[in-house]
Amino acid sequence: MCGRYTLRARLNRLLEIYAAQSQIEWEPHYNIAPTQNVVGIRHAADGDHREAVLLRWGLIPPWAGDPTIGNRMINARAETIAEKRSFISPLKRRRCLVIADGFYEWKKEGKAKQPYYIHMKDDQPIAFAGLWERWKKNDLTIESCTIITTAANELMAPLHDRMPAILSPIDFEKWLDPTIEDPDQLTPLLDSYPADEMEAYPVSTAVNSSKGDSSDYVHPTDTQ
Repeated sequence: MCGRYTLRARLNRLLEIYAAQSQIEWEPHYNIAPTQNVVGIRHAADGDHREAVLLRWGLIPPWAGDPTIGNRMINARAETIAEKRSFISPLKRRRCLVIADGFYEWKKEGKAKQPYYIHMKDDQPIAFAGLWERWKKNDLTIESCTIITTAANELMAPLHDRMPAILSPIDFEKWLDPTIEDPDQLTPLLDSYPADEMEAYPVSTAVNSSKGDSSDYVHPTDTQ
């Protein structure tokens, strides 16, 4: 699964990397948690460009009675998204990139759980495959998202059997293309990312609390 991650890069750098336009504001975060706003990149409805938007993490289907259902939909399994009522429509029409530059996973070590930080060896931003939705009730409108997960690669397997589906840059355009609606063209993009391009190391258990947000969380720690 993916339940906590970082986005340390500044917005202007992200807009350049992902060739997107935006009016949002964003500051670096080191412990992004479900129900918080995250940065998503999607195809703009009113043009042929990409836009960066803020999305609430935890997808809220249009038919939901209230937004709390999103708390249980922070992730969507790549193997079943084409079959699930909540995900099939956004898979066809509302796909996005959820931007990060690393994520956390916890490994059980005895009676404790040790957090690990996983990121690219070159420490560049990464794009999780995501789906987004727009939920409306009365005067309230919420745009939300979910992060797709896939089977763990060799690096992640000792920590967890799942990992975020990370898209290669060559697949961004296809994933965001609103003219592609066939799941059979999209789900092959959701394979496990190559392990040799990533690294993982233990970090402080201070990250266990979702209330903190410190740059210290991403520093390696000695677990011996």
